[in-house]
Amino acid sequence: VQLQASGGGLVQAGGSLRLSCVVSGSIFSISVMNWYRQAPGKQREFVAGIISTGSTNYADSVKGRFTVSRDNAKNTVYLQMNSLKPEDTAVYYCNAAPPPFSETYWGQGTQVTVSS
Repeated sequence: VQLQASGGGLVQAGGSLRLSCVVSGSIFSISVMNWYRQAPGKQREFVAGIISTGSTNYADSVKGRFTVSRDNAKNTVYLQMNSLKPEDTAVYYCNAAPPPFSETYWGQGTQVTVSS
């Protein structure tokens, strides 16, 4: 299983970015797909998640600004990030958690930098 994240970059505060994560292998459609982020000097933290049926969950810090979605036909999960803030600056990682959730898989991360 491989996860390939893309879409990061440098954006001004208030701007938008869309991250994508393509998953190889057959686990995508059954997996909970998550986005995490890690800022310099901080622990990795949960950002958003989406289950196979489309139900979503968000960290309080991004609710109303970020939207997670998935396209099972393309084995791809997205993170639309709007109204970006400097504190959103981090490396963003996608994560796949297939049942029975005894093992998860991580992408390589994509850098998001928000300038003030």
